[in-house]
Amino acid sequence: MHRIVLTSIGLVSLALGFLGIILPLLPTTPFLLLSASCFCRSSPRLYKWLMNHPWFGLYIRSYREVRAIPFRAKVIAVSLLVVTIGYLVLFTSIYWLIKVAACTVALIVTIHILRLKSLTSEMVNDMNQSNELS
Repeated sequence: MHRIVLTSIGLVSLALGFLGIILPLLPTTPFLLLSASCFCRSSPRLYKWLMNHPWFGLYIRSYREVRAIPFRAKVIAVSLLVVTIGYLVLFTSIYWLIKVAACTVALIVTIHILRLKSLTSEMVNDMNQSNELS
């Protein structure tokens, strides 16, 4: 029963992580980290698949091991955030309080993203070497 619950949470979290790629205010990395944590405890097969996934494996490992993301991912994430929130604020007629809240969330997320280290090839090599040793 415990494994089923954790696997289910991991799959829902994975789906939300995939959606986070498209929807800028929905974070991708935290959901992928939650998925990895759930799969690690419930499904070795899904955990191995996620950690070796061609798109997300590097992001999860680099965030978990060295708290870094690729510079390109930073640029894309912040750009999509600015464009989406800019559109929301400038071209929609929603309440000003929602606009202020969205801008506040966007600012907090942007600060978090920019404070993360940019992943370098040396970091990737070090991660790969430490994974080979274990």
